[in-house]
Amino acid sequence: MIAPAFLLLLGAYLACGLVFAIPFALIGVKKIDPHAAHGSWEFRLLVIPGTMAFWPLLLRRWVTGLKEPPEECNAHRRLAPAGVSHREPQAAHPK
Repeated sequence: MIAPAFLLLLGAYLACGLVFAIPFALIGVKKIDPHAAHGSWEFRLLVIPGTMAFWPLLLRRWVTGLKEPPEECNAHRRLAPAGVSHREPQAAHPK
């Protein structure tokens, strides 16, 4: 009983994603990513499966009008401004 309900919800989610993906691939992708403004039709075709999966996030970015991707925030970026040196890794067995 759980599996059919899950598959039904997944199908509904992906159907909503497909309904969103077509206009997004034609119009929306160039509004949230300036680099994609001159994308070919092959690019737009390749964007559709990912758009179907992440349509709620892309819809929010499209509606809010964000044009740049969010700044990545991870441990490496947090430590980099604190003076972590970027030196070459040392060899395991120096000669």
